[in-house]
Amino acid sequence: MMITLITIMICMTLSTIMILMSLLLSKKTTLDREKKSPFECGFDPKSSARLPFSLRFFLVAVIFLIFDVEIALIMPAMIIQYSSNSISWMSTMMFFIFILLAGLYHEWNQGALQWTE
Repeated sequence: MMITLITIMICMTLSTIMILMSLLLSKKTTLDREKKSPFECGFDPKSSARLPFSLRFFLVAVIFLIFDVEIALIMPAMIIQYSSNSISWMSTMMFFIFILLAGLYHEWNQGALQWTE
């Protein structure tokens, strides 16, 4: 136990020293104006370099990721169907699909899936 604590302390000390050394020896400066400005063919931009992002695209991406992860969780369940208790497997899958459908209904009810507005 004591050896583990000593090893952890040595590792933390060495990594802190290495981080501080890299910050002190690096050539980057935070006051450099050219590195902070966006690159646009050598001239200063007239307006903001960032365009406003539509929140609908973000919501659709999040919904896609959620359903994609849930499908990745359902796929192995089909493989273990034959090696597990069928009542337990069926109740787990029905509960999982119920949660999916409840989330889809909530998104639909909130209007996140409507693009015509």
